[in-house]
Amino acid sequence: MARNSAAPGRRVKAQIAMVMNLDKCIGCHTCSVTCKQTWTNRAGVEYVWFNNVETRPGQGYPRRWEDQRKLRGGWELNKRGRLKLTSGGRFKKLATIFANPVMPGIKDYYEPWTYDYRNLTNAPLGDDTPVARPRSLISGKPMKIEWSANWDDDLGGAPQYGECDPVVEKLHAQEARASVEEKIRFSFEQSFMFYLPRICEHCLNPSCVASCPSGAMYKRSEDGIVLVDQDRCRGWRMCVTGCPYKKVYFNHTTGKAEKCTMCYPRIEVGLPTVCSETCVGRLRYLGVVLYDQDRVLEAATTPDEQDLYEAQLGVLLDPEDPEVRRDAELAGIPYDWIEAARNSPVHALISRYRVALPLHPEYRTLPMVWYVPPLSPVVEALSETGHDGEDAGNLFGAIDSLRIPLDYLAELFTAGDTGPVRTALERLAAMRSHMRRINLGEESGAEDEDAARRVGMRPQEIEALYRLLAIAKYEERYVIPTAALGDADRLEESALPGGCSLDVEGGPGMGGSGPFGEESGPVAPASVENFHALRDRQTTDAPAGRHTAHRVNLLNWDGNGRPEGLFPKRKRASRDSEGERR
Repeated sequence: MARNSAAPGRRVKAQIAMVMNLDKCIGCHTCSVTCKQTWTNRAGVEYVWFNNVETRPGQGYPRRWEDQRKLRGGWELNKRGRLKLTSGGRFKKLATIFANPVMPGIKDYYEPWTYDYRNLTNAPLGDDTPVARPRSLISGKPMKIEWSANWDDDLGGAPQYGECDPVVEKLHAQEARASVEEKIRFSFEQSFMFYLPRICEHCLNPSCVASCPSGAMYKRSEDGIVLVDQDRCRGWRMCVTGCPYKKVYFNHTTGKAEKCTMCYPRIEVGLPTVCSETCVGRLRYLGVVLYDQDRVLEAATTPDEQDLYEAQLGVLLDPEDPEVRRDAELAGIPYDWIEAARNSPVHALISRYRVALPLHPEYRTLPMVWYVPPLSPVVEALSETGHDGEDAGNLFGAIDSLRIPLDYLAELFTAGDTGPVRTALERLAAMRSHMRRINLGEESGAEDEDAARRVGMRPQEIEALYRLLAIAKYEERYVIPTAALGDADRLEESALPGGCSLDVEGGPGMGGSGPFGEESGPVAPASVENFHALRDRQTTDAPAGRHTAHRVNLLNWDGNGRPEGLFPKRKRASRDSEGERR
């Protein structure tokens, strides 16, 4: 059932959120590489990965980022039950503002390097084969490679890495769960691992924003994306400490903090993030969720950490509720955003089907990047024992003894509460069993009804969940409204006289409107408008070769007028052209 936190006087806000299906991640790092090439391919951020894929269990990136006893990120409750930053209040920040030691060192991130390729071509002739030694991109000196962003990639079962996982350490330290130590074993025959892609969580209650002394970190009111104002940033690095996920980085060349932007230029024109667009496994979902801003503090101050998951669900609103839609309109949320929330795959996976879970809710930041826990190892383990790995009865019985311990997943996603994790896995198991019967042509009977009823769903809901997780099309996985219509001209810039960023003294955009060309004057920024053409190509079912007419050769464009296909046609103009043809 979807959550409906109806309350008088609530303030409805919209948030762009993401869900990742960990059952489909193959650890190829394509998302990381494409994000790196798009956002962090310049000086000072060589070590930065806005998107990274970790092997779990493992230390992660930066190394042991989950150890908040040392790194002091996120929020905690004081003796009066009020929120306070784990890193300390204003007086402590003032005392350490010029020297903040509570953050990962460069060795925890890894010292970026390149190779001395020049030595391969300039080495003198001799008997020895020249080599390209690694050199630091920070100091330029020769170095020994000892760590990187994916150093323990695929090594989750190795004792030297798995035992260093802070989650494993926490489980082993809990004496009340003596059996857990037997579950989390790292011998070869019992090793387990899965992949965990991570980006900035764009939290509802971001501790990085609260930690910034200069007010450079902010959360956009229109879509909830957390950004850094580079003009206001003074490089105090308190945001690096405050973020418990350690997804804020320091550019040592510019002296500014940088972080994942949720690819907001693409989001504004209705396109998914780069990591979502290029994901090989199609495991990412993007959409709008509506939430009650007045209940964020109440949820974040929930006393029991294991109740934080349910508390965060209570913050989210049901967009099918007429009262919620009315309050959203009164709050100024555009109609197409409200409709996008109704069709949002993120809302469906989080609130309707309840198979997506937040990452470390105990940090009390109310993260908005959620995860569908992995189920594949259960099927593999059952198949190895000779049992039917897709039968619902076998799957339900094996969830408590799966290779990836339920306690480990619970520590990641529900602050140790195994109940929601078991519910999510049982629903995924029921979906597999139900859809196998359909695909094999077997008649549905009482067993299907019983399996669905056991997980609190109907067969029709299970089939809808399967479509969303397995065979959803592009426009079903990414339901992203464009920027508000009132901002369209501002974003395009071309409609504003002198609005082009090239309109500087002596720049190529100088001159204003004139008689040369049909609309000569400021050069329209093709980078933003090209997103529209890309969106049309991604969402069409026709072969790519049939859309060559919409491609524009910008090398032959002098900046005058609007070449056919460069910008999307306005509806009024299209109707006028139809009248002329008639």
